[in-house]
Amino acid sequence: MARNLVINTAKVFEPLLQPARYKGAWGGRGSGKSHFFAEALIEQCLLERGTRAVCIREVQKSLKESSKRLIEDKLSAFGLGDVDGFKVFNEVIETPGDGVIIFQGMRDHTADSIKSLEGFRIAAVEEAHSLSATSLSLLRPTIRAPGSELWFSWNARRKTDPVDAMLRGDDLPTGAVVVQANWRDNPLFPAELEQERLDCLRLDPDQYPHIWEGEYATVLVGAYYAKSLSAAKADGRICRVAADPLLPIRLIADIGGTGARADAFVFWAVQFVGREIRVLNYYEAQGQDVATHAAWLRNEGYTPNVAQIVLPHDGETHDRVFNVSYESAFRGMGYAVEVVPNQGRGAASARIEAGRRVFPSCWFNEAKTSGGIDALGWYHEKRDETRGIGLGPEHDWSSHGSDAFGLVAICAEQFFSHDQRRPDSPGWRAKLAARNRASSQAA
Repeated sequence: MARNLVINTAKVFEPLLQPARYKGAWGGRGSGKSHFFAEALIEQCLLERGTRAVCIREVQKSLKESSKRLIEDKLSAFGLGDVDGFKVFNEVIETPGDGVIIFQGMRDHTADSIKSLEGFRIAAVEEAHSLSATSLSLLRPTIRAPGSELWFSWNARRKTDPVDAMLRGDDLPTGAVVVQANWRDNPLFPAELEQERLDCLRLDPDQYPHIWEGEYATVLVGAYYAKSLSAAKADGRICRVAADPLLPIRLIADIGGTGARADAFVFWAVQFVGREIRVLNYYEAQGQDVATHAAWLRNEGYTPNVAQIVLPHDGETHDRVFNVSYESAFRGMGYAVEVVPNQGRGAASARIEAGRRVFPSCWFNEAKTSGGIDALGWYHEKRDETRGIGLGPEHDWSSHGSDAFGLVAICAEQFFSHDQRRPDSPGWRAKLAARNRASSQAA
């Protein structure tokens, strides 16, 4: 039966039928990516007896989370069994000619343990968007048998995910063939999924492009600012926004530190124009010193005569740079600096609620704030699923930009309340001009 086996392949996957060191298929739900790779693996085992293959996910707690069941279903549909050389066991599938298909999680591997995969012909990575940079760096040189191939299937999540950086960047690895596949490319797209797709388009239009069209996730389900961002997009408030040359610019920060493991340093550049918050620019750097931040300020034209800096409470003492605090460092450059007092217990929740309150007043300069918008769309609550309770904001890549945005909101509400102590109270510009004149005279 194996000699007469016919596997119908959707046109979108045809480029992946030829030998290639790297094969990738990315896109949305219902495209048939997983089915194509399962069928391709069976075909490979039939064409090349003795093929050893490993099916990989970043985390695989049990075989229920692997592609083993899908491969078994394909074998059954094709009528392939023991007589053809395929034997299904609890943890592995034996293939013709003493070959084998195994199923493993990359996170369980170390530099030593992964050596056991050196002789494998195929490594097929499912849900490759979850694959860490460490796992990818271990896997690539390990699969090195003559003619060996690495296959990747994934629903795009972030353009910075390692698999996207490798297979969707400007410089692909030698011998890479990558295709995009979505629901419309699947000739066997079922009616049940079509109804799910239409329901998603109608009921959850913000998630639809990511789920069904393979676009990057911009708003995470359950994110604190998901509804606010959706409203901003619908209202056209994520667009081209210009600065008012007659008003000061606030550079509102979340401070990090130096070194590879340091938290990120963030600036949001904003103006308060009447009741409107113009979000002009976003800057984020990890592990860099204050000189790097100062260089960005100069390059963007945010000089002391047009901008002031707002730091969180730990700007006075936290993470000293060259033996001075961020506050004194920026003051030394000539900037007016405000340090927002510690809000005490519950400060994170207070910033989030303030952010939600002021969001309808925000206009984002899309070209220069896309990184910050991504952070706001991802910022979400950490949950204990066992007890069903929230544990506060998840501390991940998105939290620094989002914390700083919360500080933007706190400052905005102070401004809107006409607090005469605010940094740009009626006398602020006069004081700044006087200080600049004095500095020029001293020079």
